[in-house]
Amino acid sequence: MEPNALCHCGVVAFSIHGAPLLHGYCHCTICQAFNEAPFADITLFRQRDVTLPSEELLDYQFYTSPPMVRRGKCKACGKPAVETLSLPLLPKLVIVPTANIRDAALVPPPSIHMFYHRRQAEVQDNVPKYEGYLRSQLAFGRRLIGSLLRRSGA
Repeated sequence: MEPNALCHCGVVAFSIHGAPLLHGYCHCTICQAFNEAPFADITLFRQRDVTLPSEELLDYQFYTSPPMVRRGKCKACGKPAVETLSLPLLPKLVIVPTANIRDAALVPPPSIHMFYHRRQAEVQDNVPKYEGYLRSQLAFGRRLIGSLLRRSGA
């Protein structure tokens, strides 16, 4: 399969071959630091629906312990390339910076702003905004579980 996801410089190339679970924006300080941006624009997929790039091309960063999220930057350009997320009782997930996805059909409309209380600037859109750790996690969890259930029934 031809790669349809690339990092900023194109060195890290990989293929997405399944439907996205959700598209959203994370304003947490970790995402701000990792992305060197006011927020992360991300799209989530089941790991089984992504052919991950070679580990040798990535520099993984961990911000919390235990590391549920492995955040990979391209070793060549230093930009976010791909992340993996392991949550108890859920399938393994892949987080792709939306800008790295070359096939617009793989990007659904955004459905959430998480950790909006950490925003660096107001965002003027109609996407629901959740403030606080618990509210953000619950809103994300509801959307993720709902999407996983819809995909399992399809």
